Order: sequence, then C-alpha cells, then structure tokens
Amino acid sequence: MLRAGVSTACLYPRPVEEALYDLALAGVSCVEIFINSHSELRRGFVDALAKLLQRFEMTCCSLHPYTCEMEPMMLFSNYSRRVEDYLEYCRYYFSAMRQLGAEKFILHGNKAPGTAANVDLYLERFRRLADLGDSYGIQVAQENVARCTSASLSFLETMRDGLGKQARFVLDIKQAVRAKEDPMAMLRSLGEHVVHVHLSDHGEYGDCLPIGKGRFPVNRFLQELAARSPDCTVVLELYRSGFQNVSDLAANDMMLRKRIQKLYA
Repeated sequence: MLRAGVSTACLYPRPVEEALYDLALAGVSCVEIFINSHSELRRGFVDALAKLLQRFEMTCCSLHPYTCEMEPMMLFSNYSRRVEDYLEYCRYYFSAMRQLGAEKFILHGNKAPGTAANVDLYLERFRRLADLGDSYGIQVAQENVARCTSASLSFLETMRDGLGKQARFVLDIKQAVRAKEDPMAMLRSLGEHVVHVHLSDHGEYGDCLPIGKGRFPVNRFLQELAARSPDCTVVLELYRSGFQNVSDLAANDMMLRKRIQKLYA
C-alpha cells in the first residue's frame, strides 16, 4: 500500500528537530528527514529525533543527506581515496537511519553529463554505495535531479538495465518538469524500480505547488504508481515559498492521504 508523508525540508531553514516537532503537532504521521549538518548525525542527536518519532507515533521512511552537493567530488571522483572516505562517511547516515527506522537513502549523484564514457564508472560507484546500504538494510535510491546526470529518463533506464535489483529510484515530480521530462512516462518506464516519490503539483503558477494547486493529474499518477510499485512512499517536498504555514502543509498531507485511501476503498 502506498504511504504518504512530508519532508522536513519543506520547513528549511528551520532546524530539523523543530521542523519534525512542528509536523508532529500538526498530525503528520510519516516523514522524510533532511539532515542539514554533521552534528545532526551524532548518536545522541539522532536518538532525540527517534524518541520524538516514537512519542508521536510517527514513522520516518527516508533520509536526505546534506552532502548531496559533494557527491560529484567524493563518490564520482577519479581520486580513489575520496571514494573510500565518502563510503565510510555514509556509515554515519546508515547508522542514523537504523536508529530512525528509515529505509531509503536519497542520492543526487554526479553533475557531469551522462555520456557513454562515464556510465560504467557511474554504475560501479552506485553499486558500491548500494552494497554498503544493503549491509545496513538500507535502500540507496537515485533521484532524478534536473542539474545532475540523473536528469534524463534515458540515463535512468541505463541504470535500471545495468543494476538489476539494485536499481532503485526516487521520482521527483518538480525535477522532472524542470528537466522537461514527463513524470508519467518516467513512472511507466521505471515501474517497480520507483521506490519513493517527491510529490508536488505544477501549472501556470509555478513548478512546485501544493497538490491541487496546479494541473498535474495527481490521482491518475497515484493510480499508476499503486499498480506499478504498490509499496512506494509518496512524500510532499515543497519549497517554503509554496505554502503559508505548517497548517497548510498538514492539510496538503491530509489531502494526499485521502486520495491514497480512495485507491483502496
């Protein structure tokens, strides 16, 4: 069954623990946690987040790392020591995720063009990170990001074909729109490999709107997602300028939950 949630990134730059508390008080039941600094990976800090989740009977489905901007230099570098250091650093993330009960780790990946010359390197580095994640019970998932190698559906299809079961994807609707890709076509092609969604609406008023404020066929998308990847998580990821307050965000979360519930009625 699809699960709805909200990313703490929606409330950035509010500190993550305060954003999580605000969402908890507003009745949000599932979250993606965006870690914003190294200190937020310390065991005591993560334990406090975990206790907050437990207190409000919330779940954390995914974690977004603050080091996404460093991934081109660290994971996809020709300097092998950086790769080893990045993989070792990801143990902090994966350990935190085990404390939080999160299953999906979001990867932006490289910023270089996805040419034939570096595809093999890309797959090899992704596989190494995915292997490490698997050892912690974590799914490493590639997000489509307009400024990254992962922007195009054709590159994601190459990953799908080359990685087998380790090909896992985060389908970000606004990023697909910015890359001039069709989110529905991406879903149909990647199918069960889509394990997580960053959902937003879009239309003449912007490319990252609360659902119901644009023209994206959200209901049809959810129907097709449920058919192709029934255990997928669907998280609202909106920019702070896209809503007035936490109550608006919680209302959009409730709308999403109701739309998902109707799929199974």
